[in-house]
Amino acid sequence: MEEAVSAGRLREEGNALFQAGQHRAALAVYTRALSLDCSGPERAVLHRNRAACHLKLEDYAEAEADASKAIEADGRDTKALFRRSQALQKLGRLDQAISDLQRCISLEPKNKAFQEALRALGSSMHEKMKTMSCTDSKVEQMFQILLDPEEKDADKKQKAAQNLIVLAREEAGAEKIFQSDGVRLLTRLLDTAKADLMLAALRTLVGLCSGHRSRTMAILAELGAPRLSAVLGVEHEQVSLAACNLLHVMFDSLREGLQKDFRGKEDAVVLDSSKDLKLLIKDLLELLPLEGASAHGRDNALNLLIKVVPRRSPKETNNSMSLWVIDQGLKKILEVGSTVCGAPGSLPVTENTRMSASVLLSKLYEDLKCDAERENFHHLCEDYVRSWFEGHELAGKLRAIQTVSCLLQGPSDAGNRVLELEGIMDSVLSLCASVCEAHQLVAVEALIHAADKAKRASFITANGVSLLKEIYKHSERDSIRIRALVGLCKLGSAGGTDFSMKQFAEGSTMKLAKQCRKWLCNEAIDAGTRRWAVEGLAYLTFDADVKEEFVEDKAAMQAMFQLAKSEDRSVLYAVASTLVNCTNSYDHEEPDPQMLELAKYAKQHIPEQHPKDKPDFVKRRVRKLLTAGVVSALACMVKSENPALTNSCRELISRVFLALVAEAEDRGGVVAQGGGKALIPLSLEGTEVGQTKAAQALAKITITSNPEMAFPGERIYEVVRPLVSLLHLQRTGLENFEGLMALTNLAGISERLRQKILKEKAVPMIEGYMFEEHELIRLAATECMCNMAMSKEVQELFLAEDSDRLKLMVLYSGEEDEKLRRAASGTLAMLTALHPPICKRIPQVTVHWLEILQALLLSPSTELQHRGAVVVMNMMAAERGVAEQLIASEMLEILSVLAKDRDKPRVAQAAQEALAQAVAYGLIKPGPGQE
Repeated sequence: MEEAVSAGRLREEGNALFQAGQHRAALAVYTRALSLDCSGPERAVLHRNRAACHLKLEDYAEAEADASKAIEADGRDTKALFRRSQALQKLGRLDQAISDLQRCISLEPKNKAFQEALRALGSSMHEKMKTMSCTDSKVEQMFQILLDPEEKDADKKQKAAQNLIVLAREEAGAEKIFQSDGVRLLTRLLDTAKADLMLAALRTLVGLCSGHRSRTMAILAELGAPRLSAVLGVEHEQVSLAACNLLHVMFDSLREGLQKDFRGKEDAVVLDSSKDLKLLIKDLLELLPLEGASAHGRDNALNLLIKVVPRRSPKETNNSMSLWVIDQGLKKILEVGSTVCGAPGSLPVTENTRMSASVLLSKLYEDLKCDAERENFHHLCEDYVRSWFEGHELAGKLRAIQTVSCLLQGPSDAGNRVLELEGIMDSVLSLCASVCEAHQLVAVEALIHAADKAKRASFITANGVSLLKEIYKHSERDSIRIRALVGLCKLGSAGGTDFSMKQFAEGSTMKLAKQCRKWLCNEAIDAGTRRWAVEGLAYLTFDADVKEEFVEDKAAMQAMFQLAKSEDRSVLYAVASTLVNCTNSYDHEEPDPQMLELAKYAKQHIPEQHPKDKPDFVKRRVRKLLTAGVVSALACMVKSENPALTNSCRELISRVFLALVAEAEDRGGVVAQGGGKALIPLSLEGTEVGQTKAAQALAKITITSNPEMAFPGERIYEVVRPLVSLLHLQRTGLENFEGLMALTNLAGISERLRQKILKEKAVPMIEGYMFEEHELIRLAATECMCNMAMSKEVQELFLAEDSDRLKLMVLYSGEEDEKLRRAASGTLAMLTALHPPICKRIPQVTVHWLEILQALLLSPSTELQHRGAVVVMNMMAAERGVAEQLIASEMLEILSVLAKDRDKPRVAQAAQEALAQAVAYGLIKPGPGQE
C-alpha cells in the first residue's frame, strides 16, 4: 500500500515539474514511479504522462510506445489516444494518427480540440503525402546525420537512427530506403564498428527484409553472408543479438517468400532462394569453430540453426537441409560440444553453449527418416570421437569424453553408440579419480549422463557407484562432490515412482536430497554448480518422502525458482522435472484389478504407490508450491528463447500448470501471477501431449474465471484455437467436456469471439458432440450451440435443407434431462427471436413439435415455461399459418391460463403477447380488457 501511495506522490511531483516546463525532470520522476509496484490504473496514468513528456522532448517513438501502454490498459483513454495520434503524426504514420483521432471523436463527439486536430490533419494530409513521396531526401538526410563524423549531437543521431528504423517498418518506407541506395549506406554504418550505428543498421535491415524475398536476396548479395556472420560473432552482445534477429528474418523471407500482399513485380520473376539459404547456413557453420567468434555469437548461431534447419513438421517430406548440414557441418557442431572449458586453445563458450549444441544435434537426428541416414550420423560421430581419442594423449581423451557427454544429452542413441567404443568407458572411470579438478569434472559429468541411459545403468551401478561414493565422501571440491551426488541420485532413482523398487538402503535417498537442498541454498557456490543440485532433485523427487521434505523447505524452493529465472537456461529441464514429480503430473494409469491378480499369481513384480503420493498429499504440495511463487518461475521459463526450452521441457511445464489449476480456488492466483499468459504459447507449440495439457489448463481457467479478466485485450482471441483443439476426437471425454464448457463462456461474450470460433471450424465438432452418449458432454455441446446461435451464420445453418440440426434441438427440448431441455429450449427461443424463418420450419421437422412445446409450457420449472412461452410467442409473430396451427391445438387454453398467472410475470407477459398476436390475426376474439 505504501508503494502505491509513493507512486501517487511521485506522479503529483512529476505533474508539478511538467507544469513548470521541466519536462526531462518530470520524465525521470514518472519513470521512478513506474519502478514501484503500483496498480494497473496508476501505471496507465504514469505511461500517459510520460508520453506527454516525450512529445515535449520531441522523442516521438517513445511517446508512441508509452501512449500505447496506457491504451492497452484502457482503450477508452482519450488523452492517451490523442497523445499517440500526435506522436504518430510526427513519425509520419498519418493513417494511424487519423485512426486514433477518429476514435477520440467517437468517444467524445463534442470535444472541439479533437475535431480541430482532425480537420488540421486532414487539410495537411495532401502536403504530408507529397512529402512522403519525396522520402528520398529524408532518407538521405538521416544517413548524412548518421555517417557525418563531424556530427557530435548524440540526441540528433539517435533520433535519425530511430526514425530510419520506424520508416523501414512500413512497406512504402522500406521500399524508399531500398531504392535510395539505402543498402550501401547501411553497409557503411555496419562497417563503422560503432555499436549504436550497427544496431540502427541491423534493425533497419530487418524492416527491409521482413516478408520480402526479392529484397532480401538483393540485400544478401550486396552485404555478403560472411559480413553478416562476422557481425553475429562480435563481442557486443546487443549487436550480435540484432544480427541474429536479422538473419532469422532473412531465413523466413527466403524460405517462405512474401508474407504480405506486396505481389506484382515479384510474380513476373521466378526466384530461387535455396542457394542463398545454403550460403547463410554454411557461414553460420563456419562461425561455430572460429576462435575469434564471441561466446554469445556462437550461442546465437546455434540457436538460429536450431530454428531454421530441421523440418518444422513431420508432414514436410523434404529433410535435405538437415542431411546437407550433417554432411557439411556435423563435425563443426561437435567441435563446440567437445569444448573443455579452461583447456588451452578452447573456444569461448557460455553456460548455455554445450546444451544448445546438444539440442541442435538432437533436432538433426530426429529429422532423419531412415536407418541409412541414421547410420551415417552414427559413423560421423564415431569417427570424430576416435579422431580425438586415438593419438592425442590426455587432452584428446578429454575432448572425446566431452563429445560423449554432449551426444548423451542430445541424440542419446548416438551417445550410447560412441560410449561402446573401445576404451571410452574405462577412460571415464579412470579419469573420475583424477587429481586435476578440470579432468575430474569432465569424467564425472560423462558418467552422470551415461547413468541416465538404461543401456549403461546396470554396468555403471556395478562399476561406478562405489567410485561415485568415494568421490562424494572424500573430494575436497564442492563442484566435484555435487556432480558425484547427482550420479548417485540418478542411480538411486532407477525404480521411478515404484515404492517397492529401491536401489539404495532405507534413508539414503533422504540424505542425498538433504545435501542437494543444502547446496541449492548456498549462494556462495556459483549458479553453474548449484544447478547440479536441481539435477539431483529431479531424480530424487520420484520418492514421495523427498517431495514432502522439499515442499516444506521454502528456502530451497525459492532458490530453485531463482535459478530457473537466471541466465543459465540449462537448468530448465531439471526444474520442470522436479516440479512434475512434486505435483505428480506425469501420466499414470490405474492398473486393471484382474491383471494385478494375474501378476500376483505369476509372481511378477507389481508397482506400488507410495502412501504420500495419494491425492490429499499432492494437493497440499501444490498449495505450498503456489505459496512459494512457482507460477512466476514457470512464466519466466516459458519466456525463454533459449534452445534449452525444448518441446519435451515445454510439455513438462504444461503438465505442472495443469496440476496447479486442478482446484478452482487456485486458478485466480495462477492467472494473477502470469500463468494465463504463459499457457497460450505452451498450447500452440511443442509436443501434442504438451499442447493438449496447456489447452486443458486454459479451459479450466476459462470455465471458472471471467475470461475477459483472465485474458485481457487481444489475448482472449488467442485462447480460442487451443480450446477448439480439445474437441478433436482423439482427446479424452474430460478434455472434450472442458473444451466445450470454456467455448460456451467465450461464445457468450461477443460476436467477434463467436466469429473467431467459427473461423477455427469448431461448429461441426460442437454439433457432433450434441449426439454424444455421455449426457454431460451432450449437454455442454448443446449449451455451447445455444451461445453460438447468436451469430447470423449459425442461424442460417439451422435452415439448411439436408440438416437435422433444428429437429435435434426441438427433440432435445422434450427430453427428460431438465438441464438438456433448458439448453435446447433456450437455443430455440434465441433462434426464433433472431431468425424468424426458423419459426416456419419448426412444424416441418417433427410431428411431435406441438406436444414438445405444450410440455414446456406445462413444466413445473418456471424457466422452462418461460422459454417455451417465448418460442410460441415468436412463432405466433412469424406467420399466420403457424399461428393457426398453434391456436387450433390445446395451446390456446394453456396460453390463456398462463397469461393470468401473476406469480410468474415473465411467463405471463410472453403468453399475453402470443395471444395478442392471435387477436391481431383475427384468429381469436379479444378477452376482457383487450381491444
